[in-house]
Amino acid sequence: MSDLLYSEEEEALRAAVRDLLTDHCDTTSVLARAESDAPHDLAAWKALADGMGLAGLLVPEARGGQGATHREAAVVLEELGRAVAPVPYLTSAVVATEALLNCADGEGTLTDLASGRVIGALAVGLHTAPGAAYATVRADGGALHGELTGIADAAVADVLLVPADDGGLYAVTADEVTVTPQTSLDLTRPLARVTLDAAPGRRVGDAEPAVRRALRAGAGLLASEQLGVAEWALTETVRYLKDRKQFNRPVGGFQALKHRLAQLWLEVVSLRAAARAAADALATGEDTDVSVTVAQAYAAPVAVRAAEEALQLHAGIGMTWEHPVHLRLKRAKADSIAYGTAGAHREALAELVDLRAP
Repeated sequence: MSDLLYSEEEEALRAAVRDLLTDHCDTTSVLARAESDAPHDLAAWKALADGMGLAGLLVPEARGGQGATHREAAVVLEELGRAVAPVPYLTSAVVATEALLNCADGEGTLTDLASGRVIGALAVGLHTAPGAAYATVRADGGALHGELTGIADAAVADVLLVPADDGGLYAVTADEVTVTPQTSLDLTRPLARVTLDAAPGRRVGDAEPAVRRALRAGAGLLASEQLGVAEWALTETVRYLKDRKQFNRPVGGFQALKHRLAQLWLEVVSLRAAARAAADALATGEDTDVSVTVAQAYAAPVAVRAAEEALQLHAGIGMTWEHPVHLRLKRAKADSIAYGTAGAHREALAELVDLRAP
Protein backbone atom coordinates (compact mmCIF):
# COMPACT_ATOMS: atom_id res chain seq x y z
CA MET A 1 0.00 0.00 0.00
CA SER A 2 1.14 3.55 -0.72
CA ASP A 3 1.96 6.16 1.90
CA LEU A 4 -1.43 7.42 3.07
CA LEU A 5 -0.06 10.64 4.58
CA TYR A 6 -0.89 13.83 2.72
CA SER A 7 1.82 15.05 0.36
CA GLU A 8 3.00 18.67 0.22
CA GLU A 9 1.06 19.10 -3.03
CA GLU A 10 -2.10 17.75 -1.44
CA GLU A 11 -1.77 20.10 1.53
CA ALA A 12 -1.22 23.03 -0.84
CA LEU A 13 -4.35 22.01 -2.74
CA ARG A 14 -6.27 21.84 0.54
CA ALA A 15 -5.16 25.35 1.51
CA ALA A 16 -6.19 26.76 -1.87
CA VAL A 17 -9.61 25.10 -1.81
CA ARG A 18 -10.23 26.16 1.81
CA ASP A 19 -9.36 29.77 0.99
CA LEU A 20 -11.75 29.77 -1.95
CA LEU A 21 -14.56 28.22 0.10
CA THR A 22 -13.98 30.73 2.91
CA ASP A 23 -14.72 33.47 0.39
CA HIS A 24 -17.67 31.78 -1.34
CA CYS A 25 -19.31 29.35 1.09
CA ASP A 26 -19.54 31.00 4.49
CA THR A 27 -22.38 29.71 6.66
CA THR A 28 -24.63 32.71 6.08
CA SER A 29 -24.57 32.40 2.29
CA VAL A 30 -24.92 28.59 2.32
CA LEU A 31 -27.92 28.85 4.64
CA ALA A 32 -29.49 31.61 2.56
CA ARG A 33 -29.11 29.52 -0.59
CA ALA A 34 -30.52 26.44 1.12
CA GLU A 35 -33.69 28.38 1.94
CA SER A 36 -34.07 29.60 -1.66
CA ASP A 37 -35.20 27.86 -4.85
CA ALA A 38 -31.60 27.81 -6.12
CA PRO A 39 -29.42 26.17 -3.45
CA HIS A 40 -26.40 25.57 -5.71
CA ASP A 41 -23.58 28.12 -5.61
CA LEU A 42 -22.64 28.28 -9.28
CA ALA A 43 -20.12 31.07 -8.69
CA ALA A 44 -18.20 28.80 -6.29
CA TRP A 45 -18.51 25.94 -8.77
CA LYS A 46 -17.10 28.10 -11.58
CA ALA A 47 -14.18 29.18 -9.37
CA LEU A 48 -13.42 25.57 -8.37
CA ALA A 49 -14.05 23.87 -11.70
CA ASP A 50 -13.00 26.44 -14.26
CA GLY A 51 -10.75 28.78 -12.28
CA MET A 52 -8.78 26.08 -10.40
CA GLY A 53 -9.30 23.29 -12.94
CA LEU A 54 -10.56 20.86 -10.32
CA ALA A 55 -13.40 19.41 -12.41
CA GLY A 56 -10.85 17.52 -14.50
CA LEU A 57 -8.70 16.05 -11.70
CA LEU A 58 -9.65 12.46 -12.58
CA VAL A 59 -9.37 12.93 -16.35
CA PRO A 60 -6.01 12.20 -18.07
CA GLU A 61 -4.27 15.19 -19.65
CA ALA A 62 -4.57 13.59 -23.10
CA ARG A 63 -8.35 13.69 -22.68
CA GLY A 64 -8.59 17.30 -21.55
CA GLY A 65 -8.15 16.92 -17.80
CA GLN A 66 -5.55 17.52 -15.10
CA GLY A 67 -4.26 13.94 -14.93
CA ALA A 68 -4.35 13.82 -11.13
CA THR A 69 -5.67 10.95 -8.99
CA HIS A 70 -8.44 10.12 -6.55
CA ARG A 71 -6.15 11.19 -3.71
CA GLU A 72 -6.29 14.82 -4.86
CA ALA A 73 -10.04 14.60 -5.49
CA ALA A 74 -10.42 13.24 -1.95
CA VAL A 75 -8.67 16.30 -0.50
CA VAL A 76 -11.06 18.56 -2.43
CA LEU A 77 -14.02 16.58 -1.10
CA GLU A 78 -12.78 16.82 2.49
CA GLU A 79 -12.88 20.60 2.21
CA LEU A 80 -16.25 20.59 0.42
CA GLY A 81 -17.63 18.41 3.21
CA ARG A 82 -16.18 20.68 5.89
CA ALA A 83 -17.95 23.68 4.29
CA VAL A 84 -21.05 21.71 3.15
CA ALA A 85 -20.46 23.54 -0.11
CA PRO A 86 -23.53 23.40 -2.38
CA VAL A 87 -21.61 22.52 -5.54
CA PRO A 88 -22.05 19.45 -7.81
CA TYR A 89 -18.45 18.26 -7.43
CA LEU A 90 -19.10 14.69 -6.28
CA THR A 91 -21.89 14.17 -8.79
CA SER A 92 -20.24 15.76 -11.84
CA ALA A 93 -16.44 15.74 -11.37
CA VAL A 94 -16.40 12.28 -9.78
CA VAL A 95 -19.44 10.11 -10.53
CA ALA A 96 -20.46 11.34 -14.01
CA THR A 97 -16.81 11.69 -15.00
CA GLU A 98 -15.95 8.15 -13.88
CA ALA A 99 -18.90 6.81 -15.86
CA LEU A 100 -17.66 8.53 -19.02
CA LEU A 101 -14.09 7.31 -18.47
CA ASN A 102 -15.56 3.82 -18.97
CA CYS A 103 -17.36 4.77 -22.21
CA ALA A 104 -15.80 4.48 -25.64
CA ASP A 105 -17.98 7.15 -27.24
CA GLY A 106 -18.11 9.71 -24.45
CA GLU A 107 -14.97 11.70 -25.30
CA GLY A 108 -16.64 14.97 -26.24
CA THR A 109 -18.85 15.00 -23.15
CA LEU A 110 -15.92 13.95 -20.95
CA THR A 111 -13.82 16.87 -22.19
CA ASP A 112 -16.71 19.25 -21.52
CA LEU A 113 -17.06 17.96 -17.96
CA ALA A 114 -13.30 18.16 -17.37
CA SER A 115 -13.30 21.81 -18.42
CA GLY A 116 -15.91 22.60 -15.77
CA ARG A 117 -18.06 24.50 -18.24
CA VAL A 118 -20.58 21.65 -18.39
CA ILE A 119 -22.13 19.93 -15.36
CA GLY A 120 -23.00 16.26 -15.63
CA ALA A 121 -25.12 13.93 -13.54
CA LEU A 122 -25.46 10.17 -13.65
CA ALA A 123 -29.22 9.46 -13.67
CA VAL A 124 -29.05 6.77 -11.00
CA GLY A 125 -30.64 7.30 -7.57
CA LEU A 126 -28.21 8.70 -5.00
CA HIS A 127 -29.08 5.83 -2.63
CA THR A 128 -27.79 3.17 -5.06
CA ALA A 129 -24.84 1.11 -3.83
CA PRO A 130 -22.08 -0.06 -6.20
CA GLY A 131 -23.18 -3.36 -7.70
CA ALA A 132 -26.84 -2.90 -6.70
CA ALA A 133 -29.72 -2.95 -9.17
CA TYR A 134 -30.75 0.43 -10.57
CA ALA A 135 -33.71 1.74 -12.54
CA THR A 136 -33.51 2.16 -16.31
CA VAL A 137 -35.63 3.90 -18.94
CA ARG A 138 -37.07 2.39 -22.11
CA ALA A 139 -35.07 2.92 -25.29
CA ASP A 140 -37.09 3.04 -28.49
CA GLY A 141 -35.10 3.82 -31.62
CA GLY A 142 -32.90 6.47 -30.01
CA ALA A 143 -35.76 8.00 -28.02
CA LEU A 144 -35.89 7.44 -24.26
CA HIS A 145 -39.06 7.05 -22.20
CA GLY A 146 -39.39 6.78 -18.43
CA GLU A 147 -38.92 8.33 -15.02
CA LEU A 148 -35.97 8.19 -12.64
CA THR A 149 -36.06 9.42 -9.04
CA GLY A 150 -33.60 10.56 -6.38
CA ILE A 151 -31.12 12.03 -8.88
CA ALA A 152 -28.69 14.30 -7.04
CA ASP A 153 -27.88 17.71 -8.54
CA ALA A 154 -30.07 17.08 -11.59
CA ALA A 155 -31.40 20.63 -11.20
CA VAL A 156 -28.09 22.13 -12.36
CA ALA A 157 -26.91 19.39 -14.73
CA ASP A 158 -26.38 20.36 -18.37
CA VAL A 159 -26.15 16.72 -19.45
CA LEU A 160 -27.60 13.58 -17.89
CA LEU A 161 -26.11 10.11 -18.34
CA VAL A 162 -29.14 7.84 -18.51
CA PRO A 163 -29.05 4.01 -18.34
CA ALA A 164 -31.56 2.33 -20.65
CA ASP A 165 -33.14 -1.12 -20.83
CA ASP A 166 -31.13 -1.99 -23.94
CA GLY A 167 -27.93 -1.99 -21.84
CA GLY A 168 -26.71 1.35 -23.12
CA LEU A 169 -25.75 4.55 -21.31
CA TYR A 170 -27.12 7.62 -23.09
CA ALA A 171 -26.08 11.28 -22.90
CA VAL A 172 -29.20 13.46 -22.80
CA THR A 173 -29.12 17.25 -22.66
CA ALA A 174 -31.04 18.84 -19.79
CA ASP A 175 -33.44 20.75 -22.05
CA GLU A 176 -34.79 17.42 -23.37
CA VAL A 177 -36.03 16.23 -19.95
CA THR A 178 -38.33 17.45 -17.21
CA VAL A 179 -36.67 17.88 -13.81
CA THR A 180 -38.99 18.04 -10.79
CA PRO A 181 -37.48 18.81 -7.35
CA GLN A 182 -37.97 16.21 -4.61
CA THR A 183 -37.93 16.87 -0.89
CA SER A 184 -34.51 16.12 0.56
CA LEU A 185 -33.25 16.25 4.14
CA ASP A 186 -29.97 17.75 2.92
CA LEU A 187 -30.88 21.16 1.53
CA THR A 188 -27.38 21.63 0.10
CA ARG A 189 -27.55 18.58 -2.22
CA PRO A 190 -31.04 18.60 -3.70
CA LEU A 191 -32.61 15.56 -5.34
CA ALA A 192 -34.96 15.52 -8.31
CA ARG A 193 -37.22 13.35 -10.41
CA VAL A 194 -36.17 13.19 -14.07
CA THR A 195 -38.89 12.46 -16.64
CA LEU A 196 -38.03 11.50 -20.22
CA ASP A 197 -40.79 11.65 -22.85
CA ALA A 198 -39.28 10.52 -26.16
CA ALA A 199 -36.08 12.36 -25.19
CA PRO A 200 -33.32 12.01 -27.81
CA GLY A 201 -30.17 10.43 -26.41
CA ARG A 202 -26.70 9.68 -27.75
CA ARG A 203 -25.35 6.29 -26.75
CA VAL A 204 -21.91 6.73 -25.19
CA GLY A 205 -21.21 3.20 -23.96
CA ASP A 206 -22.44 0.20 -21.99
CA ALA A 207 -24.34 1.13 -18.85
CA GLU A 208 -23.49 -1.72 -16.46
CA PRO A 209 -19.68 -1.38 -16.23
CA ALA A 210 -19.86 2.42 -16.41
CA VAL A 211 -22.45 2.69 -13.62
CA ARG A 212 -20.60 0.18 -11.45
CA ARG A 213 -17.31 2.07 -11.82
CA ALA A 214 -18.97 5.43 -11.21
CA LEU A 215 -20.80 4.32 -8.06
CA ARG A 216 -17.69 2.66 -6.65
CA ALA A 217 -15.71 5.89 -7.06
CA GLY A 218 -18.62 7.87 -5.63
CA ALA A 219 -18.85 5.62 -2.57
CA GLY A 220 -15.08 5.62 -2.02
CA LEU A 221 -14.67 9.39 -2.25
CA LEU A 222 -17.88 10.10 -0.33
CA ALA A 223 -15.95 8.86 2.72
CA SER A 224 -13.63 11.86 2.33
CA GLU A 225 -16.60 14.22 2.28
CA GLN A 226 -17.92 12.51 5.42
CA LEU A 227 -14.47 12.95 6.98
CA GLY A 228 -14.67 16.68 6.28
CA VAL A 229 -18.06 16.90 7.97
CA ALA A 230 -16.82 14.94 11.01
CA GLU A 231 -13.62 16.99 11.33
CA TRP A 232 -15.58 20.25 11.24
CA ALA A 233 -17.93 18.94 13.93
CA LEU A 234 -15.06 17.90 16.21
CA THR A 235 -12.99 21.07 15.68
CA GLU A 236 -15.89 23.48 16.20
CA THR A 237 -17.15 21.62 19.28
CA VAL A 238 -13.72 21.66 20.93
CA ARG A 239 -13.38 25.37 20.16
CA TYR A 240 -16.82 26.14 21.58
CA LEU A 241 -16.27 24.14 24.78
CA LYS A 242 -12.99 25.98 25.42
CA ASP A 243 -14.80 29.33 25.18
CA ARG A 244 -18.09 28.46 26.91
CA LYS A 245 -17.92 28.92 30.68
CA GLN A 246 -20.05 27.46 33.45
CA PHE A 247 -19.39 27.84 37.19
CA ASN A 248 -16.63 30.23 36.12
CA ARG A 249 -14.59 27.58 34.28
CA PRO A 250 -14.52 26.38 30.63
CA VAL A 251 -17.14 23.69 29.97
CA GLY A 252 -14.47 21.71 28.12
CA GLY A 253 -12.68 21.15 31.41
CA PHE A 254 -15.38 18.83 32.72
CA GLN A 255 -14.17 15.26 32.61
CA ALA A 256 -17.36 13.76 31.16
CA LEU A 257 -17.11 16.06 28.14
CA LYS A 258 -13.39 15.38 27.76
CA HIS A 259 -14.18 11.66 27.52
CA ARG A 260 -16.83 12.21 24.84
CA LEU A 261 -14.48 14.37 22.78
CA ALA A 262 -11.58 11.94 23.18
CA GLN A 263 -13.74 9.07 21.94
CA LEU A 264 -14.92 11.16 19.00
CA TRP A 265 -11.34 12.12 18.13
CA LEU A 266 -10.36 8.44 17.99
CA GLU A 267 -13.25 7.70 15.65
CA VAL A 268 -12.48 10.65 13.37
CA VAL A 269 -8.80 9.64 13.13
CA SER A 270 -9.87 6.11 12.21
CA LEU A 271 -12.25 7.53 9.61
CA ARG A 272 -9.39 9.52 8.10
CA ALA A 273 -7.35 6.33 7.74
CA ALA A 274 -10.26 4.49 6.09
CA ALA A 275 -11.05 7.37 3.73
CA ARG A 276 -7.41 7.79 2.72
CA ALA A 277 -7.09 4.05 2.11
CA ALA A 278 -10.17 4.13 -0.15
CA ALA A 279 -8.89 7.11 -2.14
CA ASP A 280 -5.47 5.50 -2.52
CA ALA A 281 -7.02 2.19 -3.59
CA LEU A 282 -9.09 3.96 -6.24
CA ALA A 283 -5.93 5.71 -7.47
CA THR A 284 -3.77 2.57 -7.60
CA GLY A 285 -6.37 -0.10 -8.37
CA GLU A 286 -5.16 -2.27 -5.47
CA ASP A 287 -7.84 -3.93 -3.26
CA THR A 288 -10.27 -1.28 -4.44
CA ASP A 289 -13.56 -3.03 -3.67
CA VAL A 290 -12.48 -4.02 -0.16
CA SER A 291 -11.07 -0.57 0.70
CA VAL A 292 -14.19 1.22 -0.56
CA THR A 293 -16.60 -1.03 1.34
CA VAL A 294 -14.55 -0.76 4.55
CA ALA A 295 -14.52 3.04 4.27
CA GLN A 296 -18.26 3.29 3.66
CA ALA A 297 -19.16 0.76 6.35
CA TYR A 298 -17.25 2.92 8.85
CA ALA A 299 -17.76 6.48 7.58
CA ALA A 300 -21.51 6.93 7.85
CA PRO A 301 -21.99 6.20 11.57
CA VAL A 302 -18.92 8.26 12.54
CA ALA A 303 -19.97 11.32 10.53
CA VAL A 304 -23.51 11.17 11.90
CA ARG A 305 -22.30 10.71 15.49
CA ALA A 306 -19.83 13.59 15.16
CA ALA A 307 -22.57 15.91 13.94
CA GLU A 308 -24.98 14.71 16.66
CA GLU A 309 -22.34 15.27 19.35
CA ALA A 310 -21.65 18.74 17.96
CA LEU A 311 -25.33 19.61 18.15
CA GLN A 312 -25.74 18.27 21.68
CA LEU A 313 -22.55 19.79 23.07
CA HIS A 314 -23.38 23.20 21.61
CA ALA A 315 -26.53 22.91 23.76
CA GLY A 316 -29.25 25.49 23.16
CA ILE A 317 -27.41 27.48 20.51
CA GLY A 318 -26.82 24.31 18.52
CA MET A 319 -30.57 23.81 18.18
CA THR A 320 -31.07 27.14 16.40
CA TRP A 321 -31.59 27.43 12.66
CA GLU A 322 -28.91 30.14 12.45
CA HIS A 323 -26.18 27.88 13.83
CA PRO A 324 -24.39 25.90 11.08
CA VAL A 325 -24.39 22.54 12.87
CA HIS A 326 -27.76 21.46 11.45
CA LEU A 327 -26.38 21.75 7.91
CA ARG A 328 -23.63 19.26 8.85
CA LEU A 329 -26.04 16.89 10.58
CA LYS A 330 -28.35 16.84 7.55
CA ARG A 331 -25.42 16.29 5.17
CA ALA A 332 -24.11 13.46 7.39
CA LYS A 333 -27.55 11.80 7.58
CA ALA A 334 -28.12 12.12 3.82
CA ASP A 335 -24.60 10.82 3.11
CA SER A 336 -25.27 7.84 5.36
CA ILE A 337 -27.65 6.41 2.75
CA ALA A 338 -25.86 7.75 -0.33
CA TYR A 339 -24.17 5.15 -2.55
CA GLY A 340 -25.35 2.40 -0.19
CA THR A 341 -25.93 2.25 3.56
CA ALA A 342 -23.27 1.10 6.00
CA GLY A 343 -25.20 -2.16 6.36
CA ALA A 344 -25.20 -2.75 2.61
CA HIS A 345 -21.44 -2.19 2.53
CA ARG A 346 -20.89 -4.56 5.45
CA GLU A 347 -22.81 -7.25 3.56
CA ALA A 348 -20.76 -6.58 0.44
CA LEU A 349 -17.55 -6.75 2.49
CA ALA A 350 -18.60 -10.10 3.97
CA GLU A 351 -18.96 -11.48 0.44
CA LEU A 352 -15.64 -10.00 -0.70
CA VAL A 353 -13.62 -11.52 2.15
CA ASP A 354 -15.73 -14.69 2.42
CA LEU A 355 -16.92 -14.03 5.98
CA ARG A 356 -20.68 -14.35 5.58
CA ALA A 357 -22.96 -14.49 8.58
CA PRO A 358 -23.94 -18.07 9.56
